[in-house]
Amino acid sequence: MPRKFLKRWSPDPNALKSSSRLRFLGVLLHDPNLFHLTRHSVSSAFFIGLVICFFPIPVGHIPLVAVASLWFRCNLPIAFALVMISNPLTFPFIYYAAYILGCWILQIPIETFHFHASWAWFKSFFLEAWKPFVIGTLTFGLVSGGVSYCIIQWVWRWQVISRWRTRKHKNKCKKKDFS
Repeated sequence: MPRKFLKRWSPDPNALKSSSRLRFLGVLLHDPNLFHLTRHSVSSAFFIGLVICFFPIPVGHIPLVAVASLWFRCNLPIAFALVMISNPLTFPFIYYAAYILGCWILQIPIETFHFHASWAWFKSFFLEAWKPFVIGTLTFGLVSGGVSYCIIQWVWRWQVISRWRTRKHKNKCKKKDFS
């Protein structure tokens, strides 16, 4: 991955350390590995951020991604940015697609429903649709996280190898010029 690109778009580590939302992490937030841009830390952050962003929890994506980033020692700002994919504007689309995927995996028919913004509707709908919904969200999370992890690993490795080859080629050209 282009390290300069990631550094340009990453928030300042000092701003994150002084954030009131992350105050509960205390001294743990001062681990320098949480802000390094290495192949492992970035690809792990992509995995964690995308898996957690699809979890069907109403509140708590931020603390969950913070704890997971601390546990696996991956890049915290990237994991935070990726968990923001699921937000109030994207919830309906993501969760409906997860429900359809879960129905397809479990081979059950997709129930037609009409949305009513009431607690009774949510309660009755989720009592019927919780299995395909949970299966769909877990599948989305694990597949997108796994694929992104592999892509980041491959792109990062490809970029390093191409830089080595370019440097090697330049060194050969310089040696020929001096001969």
